[in-house]
Amino acid sequence: MKKNIVFVVNYFYPDFASTGQLMTELCQQLQNDFDITVIAAQPGYAGEKAISNKTFEEDYLENIKIIRIRLPEVDKTSKISRMKYIFSYFVLANLALLKEKGVDVIYTISQPPVLGGLIGTIGKFLKRSKHIYNVQDFNPEQAAAISYTNKESVFKIAKKIDMLNCSYSDKVIVVGNDMSETLKRRFSGKKVPDHVVINNWTNEQEIMPLEKSNPKIQQFLKENGLEDKFIIMYSGNVGLYYDLENIIKITEYFKSYKDLAFVFIGEGAVKRDMEAFIQQADIPNVKFLPYQPKDFIKYSLNAADVHLVVNQKGIKGVSVPSKIYGVMAAGKPILGVLEQGSEAQMLINKSDCGLVVEPKEYEQIIKAIQNLYDMNRDELKQMGLNGRDYLDQHLKREISINKYREVLKEVSEA
Repeated sequence: MKKNIVFVVNYFYPDFASTGQLMTELCQQLQNDFDITVIAAQPGYAGEKAISNKTFEEDYLENIKIIRIRLPEVDKTSKISRMKYIFSYFVLANLALLKEKGVDVIYTISQPPVLGGLIGTIGKFLKRSKHIYNVQDFNPEQAAAISYTNKESVFKIAKKIDMLNCSYSDKVIVVGNDMSETLKRRFSGKKVPDHVVINNWTNEQEIMPLEKSNPKIQQFLKENGLEDKFIIMYSGNVGLYYDLENIIKITEYFKSYKDLAFVFIGEGAVKRDMEAFIQQADIPNVKFLPYQPKDFIKYSLNAADVHLVVNQKGIKGVSVPSKIYGVMAAGKPILGVLEQGSEAQMLINKSDCGLVVEPKEYEQIIKAIQNLYDMNRDELKQMGLNGRDYLDQHLKREISINKYREVLKEVSEA
């Protein structure tokens, strides 16, 4: 008889959030092994409209039962709006979980920060089930890196709660080797929770290296006035943890380069500030585009000559930018703005698929862009393809999903 797994994951199909896409693929790949129920918010990550007025709406994706929670709209630039959304989700997700019967394993992720894991901790005791805690981002460490609040007491309490979440879980899953080190440091001198490293992924059969001459890519370039441009692209969450509000300022150095364009695809808390800077500085070669449909990402990623993969200073060991897997799958060179020893930096280094500079080193970012722009185009192309070769050898989706399958079987049958 199949074990019953409840995924409480906030974002799920058809949401644009990267964790939503990962969790959707994971559940689809595991649906023949387990009975899966997903508790998630109604789509809204990129401003999608609510699909129902009910507080709890039952839906299905193939064999996966989905309980969708209706939540207040969130303004990502407002802390109060974010808090209202997060606490509404926390309360309603707990209620939805309590209603589920015969739960063998509760699977939660670290979204929303700390409270995502706490849903599993509470559920484990009330439902007498097992709990797997997937840490995509360590908090409050991530919030502390960007000084989200100056109240040290808030960080201390949040960290204690999240350490409880890790301690009481039956297995912690982290998404990078540097994150495994952070977990060990958290519990220095104490018993370190049972944990495993499983990389995030992209669907490497869906995203493949494509030439710019591809008709769909040509159409995308033409529609956005990007034909015959050397394109430096950022594709993903334009949020608080990437220093994009400062990185955008380096585009001023390149404003006279007629054949170079910066393209930022996505939505997030700092997008308005970035747009305001470009308008004020009158920089003609920067474009902002909305999230692209999931089935078009393979074309939009391949429209770039270089991709930005960036993280704020202090994020090493706290989070791994999952966009790196899609860029490597597309076989594109990477300009990493990343700390030495971080998971993404080590991937770029091992695969020789790009250049890396330290966060906040803006002059070095300018130099790196100039180097990539001046590079022989065949050498640049090969640099990108090195990333694809490495991904095919070490980071295939099937490898990660099989690891998840083993962990879920091990925990559910223990």
